[in-house]
Amino acid sequence: MYLCTRKKQHKHIVLDTVKPALTRPSLISDFKEITKFGLSISVVFSSIAGYLLGAIVVDWWTLVLLAFGGFFMVGASNAYNQIIERDLDVLMDRTKNRPIPAGRMSVNTAFVIAILFTVLGIVSLYIINPKTAMYGAISIFLYTSIYTPLKTRTPLAVFVGAIPGAIPFMLGWVAARNDFGIEPGILFALQFFWQFPHFWSIGWFLFDDYKKGGFFMLPTGKRDKGTAVQTIIYTVWTILVSIIPVFGFTGDLKLSIVGAVVVLLLGLVMLYYAFELFRKRSSKAAKQLMLASVTYITLLQIVYVVDKFI
Repeated sequence: MYLCTRKKQHKHIVLDTVKPALTRPSLISDFKEITKFGLSISVVFSSIAGYLLGAIVVDWWTLVLLAFGGFFMVGASNAYNQIIERDLDVLMDRTKNRPIPAGRMSVNTAFVIAILFTVLGIVSLYIINPKTAMYGAISIFLYTSIYTPLKTRTPLAVFVGAIPGAIPFMLGWVAARNDFGIEPGILFALQFFWQFPHFWSIGWFLFDDYKKGGFFMLPTGKRDKGTAVQTIIYTVWTILVSIIPVFGFTGDLKLSIVGAVVVLLLGLVMLYYAFELFRKRSSKAAKQLMLASVTYITLLQIVYVVDKFI
């Protein structure tokens, strides 16, 4: 029996020794985490969609510069954010294993990445045209210097954060036309209003975790009817803005009747889940709304682009 016990103990020791080696994040995964690679790619997708909507003739070199510039700018913003919030990230389950709070990356290393990405992003966008670089720089400034500090002070932080969050879609149009008019204004407004149901749904199902870090993400500060009602209102605004181009007074940004019907149906699906959040007021309903919002904005951008070229 003693030998059996020793074998079992030895087996546990081996497993305990091997497991960290298998689950320990790599340098690549830490780099992806500090720059929020997935989010950065989604922003690049929005920028490219905006460019294709605005382009009279597609210039592939501009498209490449926009993709890299957008990726660098978002990566820089997220790196700055994680540097600033490193002490708060330790307190929350969803962020405590990030590279800086987990001790796998120093603040200096993260800062070098942030600075490098800022420079590369601005240069890439400036090569396209100065206006594109300016809006990219404004996005970094608002996200890092205003939105991030406000998150622990007021629910209005979501309003401020919605501004840089809405820039990528219209940034693509500005990259294509070197001009800001009603067309990129509509693209900005569409993604601006969309931010609210998207982030409030996240703030709802991560409420307890955000509370540990002292973040104010919901408009009323609570998971109540007030928050749910405001989520519905901003979802409705999102839907209304999304179909405006069908009426023909948004310049070169146009949408066919078929395209508008598809976009409207997509919006109604998101609105359904917003009402479900109001009805159930549960974390599950909030997660469903979040997933519906991501699906909505992705498919909407695809529909807009396809509608233009068909």
